[in-house]
Amino acid sequence: MTDNTAPDAPEVEEVTATRVACDGHMTHPRVWLQIPLDRGWVECNYCDKRFVLKDGAGGH
Repeated sequence: MTDNTAPDAPEVEEVTATRVACDGHMTHPRVWLQIPLDRGWVECNYCDKRFVLKDGAGGH
């Protein structure tokens, strides 16, 4: 039987803004990411850290 679920992100941070910065704890350049409101999360393409929008949040 195959497991079709996505693997867990290595690190997850709950945030209140839809625009977030990730610097990978200095392991990659700082990148700015935009969380789509319809999805509620975004992952860094460098380190796979996931930023999850807190319930009720959606500000800038």
